[in-house]
Amino acid sequence: MRFGIVKSCLPAYLVLTAAVPINPATAADYPERPIHVIVPFTAGSGSDTSARYYGEAMSQVLGQPVIVDNRPGANGIIGLQALKQQPADGYTILLASNSPMSVNPIVLKDLPYDPTKDFRPISGLSKNMNVYLVPLESPLKSIADVADYTKNTGKPLSVGTYSAGYRLAAAWFANLAGVKFTDIPYKGQSQIMTDIIGQQLDLAVVDLGGAWTLIKEHKLRALAVSGEQRHPDFPDIPTIRESGYPQYAQYSWTSFYVAAQTPDDITKKLADVMQKVLNTPESTAFLAQRGSQLMPYTPEQMVELQKSELSRFREVAKQAGIKAQ
Repeated sequence: MRFGIVKSCLPAYLVLTAAVPINPATAADYPERPIHVIVPFTAGSGSDTSARYYGEAMSQVLGQPVIVDNRPGANGIIGLQALKQQPADGYTILLASNSPMSVNPIVLKDLPYDPTKDFRPISGLSKNMNVYLVPLESPLKSIADVADYTKNTGKPLSVGTYSAGYRLAAAWFANLAGVKFTDIPYKGQSQIMTDIIGQQLDLAVVDLGGAWTLIKEHKLRALAVSGEQRHPDFPDIPTIRESGYPQYAQYSWTSFYVAAQTPDDITKKLADVMQKVLNTPESTAFLAQRGSQLMPYTPEQMVELQKSELSRFREVAKQAGIKAQ
């Protein structure tokens, strides 16, 4: 009788807590239903194509469909907010890039997310070099010429970029070389290509993949790429590093993330699956077709990459006078 009285007097939330596990999901039975991948970019974009390719590869290993959900807009913020609104159970994954994860915190005020506290990486996916371009008729034949130009003339060079990431990449080189750039912002890379060919810009810092065909067709001149080594398809284009700036290496990259509160065992299972998927000849070939390189970073390596970029870009922005807006 006493037992019955005590039981009936228990607060309702304690009864519910005892009856329902707080987090029943475990890696042993995960996944039991389809997984969604949020892509904060438009359908048909390079990131979208990668999400669909790797989503299908993950599906074959995990035995559940992987559905791509495009949520473009607001510099990737819409997509990241969409992930934050979902349960942290591993059934919603985010494909993010360096733009929302290591650039937005530097150039945008009042972000509704913290890239290092709200999300945890599963795996790096791919990386793309930047390329420094000039018109064919330009007197600038090398990175050394770019560095010497403003030192000798005192005039800044006009530089076309189409996102804050490329602006910061250009500003980093300008800081290292002690040169002056006037940033000319564009909405996309195609118009920059048109203006470089038409000699409306002195210089452009853009994605190598987007300039691939025009470089091959000799419609403009590539002075240097931003990678640690030369690109295998462009062995004649030197790196910024070997042009006298050994600390300079910059990539645009993509990576898979989950919500920060996702259970460790589920996160590890996803990370292990991605390492299996990435380390195949098919994955390397898929990226090579798009001018990209494999970046099979572990979660720990991705955390270090983000920290490094955030620290570096904060200093770059400070030296270049770039303020969050």
